Amino acid sequence: MSVVDSWSRVMSLLEQHAPAEHAVLPGPATEQMLATAEERMRIPLPQDLRAWLLQNNLDLPEEDVDEDVQCCGYDGFPDEGSFYLGIRAMERLYANRYMPGGFDPPDRPDNPFWRNEWIPFLSDQDGWMGKFIDARDGRIGRWFVGDITITGEYESLAHYFDSVAEKLTKIADGDYPVCKIVEGRFLWL
Repeated sequence: MSVVDSWSRVMSLLEQHAPAEHAVLPGPATEQMLATAEERMRIPLPQDLRAWLLQNNLDLPEEDVDEDVQCCGYDGFPDEGSFYLGIRAMERLYANRYMPGGFDPPDRPDNPFWRNEWIPFLSDQDGWMGKFIDARDGRIGRWFVGDITITGEYESLAHYFDSVAEKLTKIADGDYPVCKIVEGRFLWL
């Protein structure tokens, strides 16, 4: 399944089971937005990431952005305390994590906390933890500041979104103990 198919499945499940959550999500990024971001970040976006952002650019509207937090997004999706990043939020977090030598810490190139080839797409508000796509091979990893970074958690962005669709199905079926849907919105317990 392609990333567009996997994301479409997530959006269909949201629309069907959590329509209030689905209704607030914005439209797509443009090719120009992506090209500008690539230029500022000095790294080409992986094809899967581009394809996803061309479906939904999940940046908050400018007037809703809180400058006091590292990352802003639609709270409560895909889970409590984290959210998908739109292109502006990706750029901001990437700039914060970027290291002149290419990885952090500089004396651990084979097992760093962060590499410049990792582009964040999901984060908490502080930028302390989240998920990234590896621009070298498209695999999905997870970071948590001060802990070991996990690379290759998912084979691709499509595989990751398939797991989100499975979680949404469990929530809709009442089989996910920490979340339920109330009046079309997620309620995290």
